[in-house]
Amino acid sequence: MITLYHNPRCSKSRQCDVFLQDIDKEVKVINYMKEPFTVPSLTELLKKLAIKPIELVRKNEKEWKELYKGKNLTDEEIIKAMVAHPKLIQRPIVVNGDKAVVCRPLEEVNKVL
Repeated sequence: MITLYHNPRCSKSRQCDVFLQDIDKEVKVINYMKEPFTVPSLTELLKKLAIKPIELVRKNEKEWKELYKGKNLTDEEIIKAMVAHPKLIQRPIVVNGDKAVVCRPLEEVNKVL
């Protein structure tokens, strides 16, 4: 099964959702603003993405600029920041088995299909 983590307020997330509806596979859609990540679940997702936590942060968000920018944070502190403020998480994210990708641009989804 393919899982889409997204924020429906994001146009890129909506585009990815529409794209995945058109493929012939079962897709589970998770609005991570309503069903937030936990530290363990986000840590596991980062392993599948094979990126550092800071690479998943939306650094132009108000919360990042006001609360975290310029601070020397550990990976664990960055993960906790994203759990506390899910808006900071890059989106959309598609997971297929043990592979995951941030679908920016949308064509990145093909890497896990």
